[in-house]
Amino acid sequence: MADHVSVTIGIDAPAEKVSGMVADLTRMGEWSPENTGATWLHGATGAASGARFKATNSAGRKEWSTTGTVVEAVPGRVLSFRVTAVGAKVALWTYRFEPTGAGCVVTESWVDERNAFVKLAGKPVSGVADRVTHNRAGMEQTLQNLKAAAEA
Repeated sequence: MADHVSVTIGIDAPAEKVSGMVADLTRMGEWSPENTGATWLHGATGAASGARFKATNSAGRKEWSTTGTVVEAVPGRVLSFRVTAVGAKVALWTYRFEPTGAGCVVTESWVDERNAFVKLAGKPVSGVADRVTHNRAGMEQTLQNLKAAAEA
């Protein structure tokens, strides 16, 4: 069974605003401790089903890039994208936004889609041996940073 992590936070800002911030994947580096940014590919200008992007990442002294494809994008509700590296599946990331009276609840989820070879290459490439623990901590920080920015 694939590893899976979900982290949830309440944010005192409308779901449409927060989902718009997340859907602008070029800004993800503002919140994520690992992602340093993204650029849209092949004429894409925003999150829409099928849109592709290149993401850059770092952990300690290690730096690497991945390619992402938006799987689902419903403003104010959900953003999901699949990440690959060198043509191999890496992960499925999903952000869900649930409106509340005071703002919204955001859930960030990660599903590990790496095959055995990609898992084996994970630590030499990224410097991260325990991807589940590392991602949970990163997701908690990402959502805290997103909350601070959205509520400012």
